[in-house]
This record gives sequence, C-alpha cells and structure tokens, in this order.
Amino acid sequence: MIQDLQREIIRLKKENDICILAHCYQNPEILEVADFTGDSFALSVKASQTTSQTVIMCGVRFMAETVKILSPDKKVILANGEAGCPMAEMMDKDIIAQVRKSYPDYTVVAYINTTSELKTICDVCVTSSSAVKICSKLKNDKILFIPDCNLGDYVAKQLPDKEFKLLNGGCPTHARMSVEDVKKAKEKFPNAKFLVHPECKPEVVEMADYVGSTTGIMDYAKQSSHKEFIIGTENSIVTHLQMQCPDKMFYPLSKDCICHNMKVTTLTDVRNCCKGVGGEEINLNEQTRIKAKACIDKMIELG
Repeated sequence: MIQDLQREIIRLKKENDICILAHCYQNPEILEVADFTGDSFALSVKASQTTSQTVIMCGVRFMAETVKILSPDKKVILANGEAGCPMAEMMDKDIIAQVRKSYPDYTVVAYINTTSELKTICDVCVTSSSAVKICSKLKNDKILFIPDCNLGDYVAKQLPDKEFKLLNGGCPTHARMSVEDVKKAKEKFPNAKFLVHPECKPEVVEMADYVGSTTGIMDYAKQSSHKEFIIGTENSIVTHLQMQCPDKMFYPLSKDCICHNMKVTTLTDVRNCCKGVGGEEINLNEQTRIKAKACIDKMIELG
C-alpha cells in the first residue's frame, strides 16, 4: 500500500510539475518521494531555484511561509494545514513590538522558526547552523534574540563579548529532554558519542560531544569514524541515520522527543496535494512578504 501511494505521488508530481520538499523530521516514506530533503531554510532556497511552479512543503507552517517569501510567484502548499510550530507561534508581532520599546538600542535577531509577520519587525534572521556566525558579524554588541532562549543561550556563550537579552521561549520538543535523560543514556551506552541540537536546555547541551543543527548532527554522524551515537534531537533522525549508516548504532536520548506537528503529515496528505484536493495554499500580502524578506536578506548578506 505504501509503495502504491508512493508510485502514484511520483507520477502525479511529474505530470503536474510539482516540487515536493520534506523536512528531516518527516517519516521515511515521505522523504522517499521528496525532491529535496533537509533543514527548513535550505529547503526554501532549493524551492526558489526549481523551475516547478507548484511547491508542496511537508513540514510546518513557518517553513511553508519562508518558501512563499522567497518564491512569491510559485503556488506554495502546506501538505497538512494543521502542522504548526509551537515555538514559532508563541511570540507575535505585537508582543515583540512592545519588547523593542524597552530595548531600543538592541538588534533584534529572529530565529528562522518564527512567523512571517513577526519577521517583519526584526532586523536579521538566523538558522541554528548560522546563528553564531551571523551574530558575530553584527556591528551592534547588544542583541535581543527571539524566540528560543536555549539557542540564544548557546550563541551567547560562544560570543561572550556581546550582550544578549533572551525571552522565555523555545521548542517544547527539545526542551523536554533532561540531564537525567543524558545520564541514563550515557550509562546505558558508555561508548556512544552524544550529539545534540542547541534548542535543548543549556545543561543538556553542555554534556554533548557535538552541538549542531539537524543536518549538522546527521553529517557529523555519517562522517565520524565512531560507531555509536546518542541523538539529542527529534527521534526521526535516529531512524534516518540507522537507514543511511547500517554499520553504526544510533540511540534516542528520550523516547518522548517526538514533534507531533511534524508527524501529522501523512503520505495520503501528499498524494491529495498532488491531486489538487488537499493541503492548504499559503498566501502572504506583499507588504508582509517584502518586510519579512528583508530580515532574511540581511542573514544572506552576513553570510
């Protein structure tokens, strides 16, 4: 049945000139029919470079919005309209506008995991892999980092000469993992390297052998000569790495590290989108799109 759906999707996307994007946290059966897989911003860039006029995002809403920001002339469809991101939705434009008044001399740095509307009042965007580099290049030494205080804390520790203001926000999935989880995992798998995403709590990040983005974690594990790894990010990465590196062993830091928003998208959702009867088309008013794009353009400018 899965193979039947996959074959139908591949046929439909070719017939209808559709590009399918799938974030790393999607299930394997969806990754297998995607044209591009990876982290959110990299997928948006790939979408802007494809000739296909319809793009399906198998991910969450802010990711589909970023695709639309970079590709305004394309039809962008979120495979499942219920796929949101708690971190992206926990702070809105009005809240941050008020915070800015309290810190008028701070540069506002927005994690890519924010809504397009919130990006319109921020100065520069960052990804988990580029945050340290971008913040280091800012002329202003005072930085208001939103919304993830855990990623912000990690960046601040790499840049002690800069002053960071952090708000109480972040990814509930990554924040769910604890020091106790790390201790138990290391005791059970003493020979394993611990790889962690910087969205985890600072005390968890401090115990890691490697800290990086989702693709950074995957690349490190694939290139390493080490044979065992504890993975401190969404548990789908354990599955993907095990399939790609069958000669190595991968262990989840916690059985509870599951993003339910990412898992809400199914292969049937993708099939329905390809048939033109499912998903949710993403539309942004041009003023919002242009202002949000300025935030992303500044990130690209800074490298």
